[in-house]
Amino acid sequence: MKPINLFYEEPDPDRWIKFDRYPRKIIRSIVRGKTRPGGVMTIAINLIKGLEKLGIPYRFNNYSYIKKHPKEVACIIGKPNVLFDKHWDNPILFGAGIFSHPVDCPDLFKEYPNVKKILVPGNWMKQMFEPYYGDKVAIWPTGIDTDYWKPDEQSKKTDFLIYDKPLWGAEKSPKYILNTVTNSLQAKGLTYSYIKYGNYNPTQLINELRNAKGCIFLSRHETQGLAYQQILSTNTPVLAFDPGGYWPDTSYYPHKVQFQPVSSVPYWDERCGKKFMGAVDFDQALEKFLSNLSHFKPRDFVIENLSLEVCANKYLDILKDVESQLN
Repeated sequence: MKPINLFYEEPDPDRWIKFDRYPRKIIRSIVRGKTRPGGVMTIAINLIKGLEKLGIPYRFNNYSYIKKHPKEVACIIGKPNVLFDKHWDNPILFGAGIFSHPVDCPDLFKEYPNVKKILVPGNWMKQMFEPYYGDKVAIWPTGIDTDYWKPDEQSKKTDFLIYDKPLWGAEKSPKYILNTVTNSLQAKGLTYSYIKYGNYNPTQLINELRNAKGCIFLSRHETQGLAYQQILSTNTPVLAFDPGGYWPDTSYYPHKVQFQPVSSVPYWDERCGKKFMGAVDFDQALEKFLSNLSHFKPRDFVIENLSLEVCANKYLDILKDVESQLN
């Protein structure tokens, strides 16, 4: 198999004077240390890991090669600046690290007719994109590193880890679901630890999971949901807040986009745990979760559906389909 051509870059524009992005990058590395990958960077990293596990050759950010071979597909994982800020003659497979909604680029296929397929990480996003982009949209989730996110067989001393990803400003609301959850756990004498989205590193999350019998995952929506899938991969069952409803991104809702339903756990089956919609059904879901705790098999679900190898193969299938339509 010929190497596939992968491209990924974080946006890093000049800020004050021309070319100042280069010294700023050096200063950032000195002050902050090694950059911690965000969600989109993890997409690229995990695809590469999956390809390496499968023995699939690839080129990464080889712009010189791709310009000399305009008939080969350029696989632009993200971010959108890689597509928008450079000239491309090649057919393009674009995603899954793209913009949040088609209203950000309604004329994508008019302005960039060489984009052959656009990838989104899950089903509800596909449904949200399809009215704008039609059959150009395909689903592709990035893989979970199941070798890193693996079970720990030590004795679990804490009933739950609460993973909290509050909606913008939601933590200030008296109806915020975290209050319901903690009050109920305390009333039942159940112990818990707490971790908040954006305030931890992977090692901290793994350390918390070593002691937790289960995880309560609090998020209003997830495009893929890497964090809860990493948790599932450690064979930790999840009790997930999944209220559905409208896509609540305040940059779009309700003035630009009104789309429903979304999900906080877009990849899921009965092996993963239980879901609840809010305060009204939390206690019932908690009871069912605890009574079935030993029967859940969340890691099996991840290995079957979301491992590095499985997702890399899915990517290759989409790429082959794009290539077949060029001939």
